[in-house]
Amino acid sequence: MFTTALAQREQTQPGGLPLDLFAAIEGLKKELNAVILAHYYQEPDIQDIADFIGDSLQLARAAEKTDAEVIVFAGVHFMAETAKILNPNKLVLLPDLNAGCSLADSCPPAEFAAFKAAHPDHLVVSYINCSAEIKAMSDIICTSSNAVKIVQQIPQEQPIIFAPDRNLGRYVMEQSGRDLVLWQGSCIVHETFSEKKIVQLKITHPEAEAIAHPECESSVLRHASFIGSTAALLKYCQTSPSQEFIVATEPGIIHQMQKVAPHKHFIPAPPINNCACNECPFMRLNTLEKLYWAMKNRTPEITMSEDIRLAALRPMQRMLEMSF
Repeated sequence: MFTTALAQREQTQPGGLPLDLFAAIEGLKKELNAVILAHYYQEPDIQDIADFIGDSLQLARAAEKTDAEVIVFAGVHFMAETAKILNPNKLVLLPDLNAGCSLADSCPPAEFAAFKAAHPDHLVVSYINCSAEIKAMSDIICTSSNAVKIVQQIPQEQPIIFAPDRNLGRYVMEQSGRDLVLWQGSCIVHETFSEKKIVQLKITHPEAEAIAHPECESSVLRHASFIGSTAALLKYCQTSPSQEFIVATEPGIIHQMQKVAPHKHFIPAPPINNCACNECPFMRLNTLEKLYWAMKNRTPEITMSEDIRLAALRPMQRMLEMSF
């Protein structure tokens, strides 16, 4: 008997999951007028089903421009909050509300408010990897793609607080020549890479180029021939004549690197311990199954007070205006 695509989509496994999750999600996208935005660090299946894949700046721009009624954000909590800040009248879903961020968590709002009060004449530039409350206390938001350019646009005489990532802050100081007051936050993934193991890899793979995200510690960055945002690393591996790369960032990006340069070899930079610590445990909380249920049930939904949203929107808009 002929089985239609709809019937196939409705066939379920034990527990109610469709047999063909990809087809079911495509059907829900049309039903909800939804768009799926995914970060490069998501699992390959989610990257493959997404309408748009990008780093923080690219995803912020995509969220700002979408005309979909529902935004399904396959990333972490602060990213979905960013989409809600830019789209107050849209339903914004996050497959797992526990998909947080160690860097965002390292900057508690009450403590940061006291830190800011201790530097009353300082402009606050905050990395987008922070909570809506921290964004609301900021003057300008930045990403790893545009942090240096944004700081360079601020008058030299204006003192600046940079939060929450100390490693990105140090990198911005080196590149811009500016003296920044740094909040001492960090990302558990980007601080786990082993300098010793990277050096050993370079000895074993003498033709390999080391490339790194600026959230890594300076001991790792000094071994990189190229430092950039996730999107910049992806672009670089396509244009570089090198055929082999040691990649010092979350290894989810390697799925896209292999797609755009299938003839090249990508080696994930190893962590200090023999573990999967170079994988973000929060990003990996999202799964294809959870994404399906979020769309099916229209929950978990990202919400926030309008006061916080409006206060966070202003520095986000300044970032988008200053990015070029």
